[in-house]
Amino acid sequence: MGYMDVYNEWLSNPYFDEATKEELRAIKDDENEIKERFYTNLAFGTAGLRGVLGAGINRMNIYVVRRATQGLANYILKQGKKDNRVAIAYDSRRMSPEFADESARVLAANGITAYKFESLRPTPELSFAVRELGCIAGINITASHNPPEYNGYKVYWEDGAQFTPPHDAGVTAEVLAIEDLSTVKTMSASDAMASGLYKVIGADIDDKYMASLKKQIKNQAAIDKMQKDITIVYTPLHGTGNIPARRVLHELGFENVYVVPEQELPDGNFPTVSYPNPEAKEAFELGLALAKEKDADLVLATDPDADRLGCYVKDSQGEYHVLTGNMSGCLLCEYTLSQIAAQGGIPEGGEVISSIVTTNMVPAIAKAYGAKFVEVLTGFKWIGKEILNMENAHQGSYLFGLEESYGCLIGTHARDKDAIVATMALCEAACYYKEQGKTMWDAMIDMYEKYGYYLDDIKSVTLKGIEGLEKIQKILETLRAEAPTAVGKYKVLSARDYQAGTIRNLVTGEETETGLPASNVLYYDLEDDAWLCVRPSGTEPKIKFYYGVKGTSLENAQELSAEMGESIQAMLDAML
Repeated sequence: MGYMDVYNEWLSNPYFDEATKEELRAIKDDENEIKERFYTNLAFGTAGLRGVLGAGINRMNIYVVRRATQGLANYILKQGKKDNRVAIAYDSRRMSPEFADESARVLAANGITAYKFESLRPTPELSFAVRELGCIAGINITASHNPPEYNGYKVYWEDGAQFTPPHDAGVTAEVLAIEDLSTVKTMSASDAMASGLYKVIGADIDDKYMASLKKQIKNQAAIDKMQKDITIVYTPLHGTGNIPARRVLHELGFENVYVVPEQELPDGNFPTVSYPNPEAKEAFELGLALAKEKDADLVLATDPDADRLGCYVKDSQGEYHVLTGNMSGCLLCEYTLSQIAAQGGIPEGGEVISSIVTTNMVPAIAKAYGAKFVEVLTGFKWIGKEILNMENAHQGSYLFGLEESYGCLIGTHARDKDAIVATMALCEAACYYKEQGKTMWDAMIDMYEKYGYYLDDIKSVTLKGIEGLEKIQKILETLRAEAPTAVGKYKVLSARDYQAGTIRNLVTGEETETGLPASNVLYYDLEDDAWLCVRPSGTEPKIKFYYGVKGTSLENAQELSAEMGESIQAMLDAML
């Protein structure tokens, strides 16, 4: 059927509620809006479903959520296992509780036990719960750091990581096979609970998650000695991090923790920010004001589902410096490895894992400590998959994993990035360095001096709708057809095409394999340890140009990065 046929079907079918139909009648004279809502099904990206709230097959609503859950249920049942269980969590966004409830009721109607959290919980706790409860899958209702009009639906598999091949393709195929949304099975919550297939979880899992976090502490003695001298300002940005972040810091002994009052309570409208993203400067305006009042050492912000952590640190002069995801991730990687090395040594086969768009400082840190460095595709699920590979092979051990988008994981209690454990670890590291008379900014500069002044950045272009998708594909096709020989003043040494699975040496012409799954990503290794990577976002209508340079000083690295950014912008302008 064409998009107008599907639109009319939603208007006429008694399965769809009156409020949905009223919303659709309001756009009856706007064909472009009808097309945008109905020309395609909301697709699974790197994290599952994510889209704007509203009526239509290309929007987030209870019918799309039911369909996704029915597809998941069909796939689970085809695995042939008994006693199938699925854990469900949700964040503070609009419609999150409703979507979680709808998911539980569809699962129950298919004979699958749903374990739904009683109230909002962070993403990493959902990952933890999947394994703790012996679930075959997990569902997390969240749109992470997207603007308020979005919501999403992440699918996790039994290892606690977001689903990867073959399960992602298998679930997607089952979802797309459901053409008539009214055929989805569901039942009332009361009947589902009475049958024992809809169970509410909460405090017991919270306690176990907290216990698992505290096991990741590397130097409790430093905390005990210095925590009274450390002042922390924290904001959950109206999301799920407030209770777990404060609880773990309190239980570890931190006393001087101040929460930004205007951003403390959950609110899906995110009234104090336009974009609840710890990467955004505006997310820290209130936190920095409070930090200056309290003379805080650290200013921390978690995104709405608390899997990503943003950070500002104070230097010895009292000035606050923002840490990018690469910077804070490398600080935690260096601290974690240094503590492991000091307390028994890096284990044989110990791995540090990062995504292909993460800074080149990571392999330098891993090499310095004698750890194996492993590079994976973008999306923390690939780090989770590498952990699973080590477990299945009974060899190697996980030390640390990170990606540039403000996400890392210490420990294997979860298989997704965990901003609660990162919050805890940054505060622990602050105590350790303060005991040495250093600020966290001092520690950052020490690391630059040790490994080199790596600086990384990103340019994103938002291209919405059908036309935007076509432009994104055209940019990738242009670059794929002919790799650039230089980016700014940097010569291109090799071109990686992850869709084709090839790495081509532009100097010798030799071609090798990437060794990673196919992905629509292009990567260019440049002279002087610089690089450029181009990929479409898996969660937003954007194309992203990631890039990195290595300078001789912070000022030199900033100059080189600015020049590289200008060159990339010129390249992009020429293709748009």
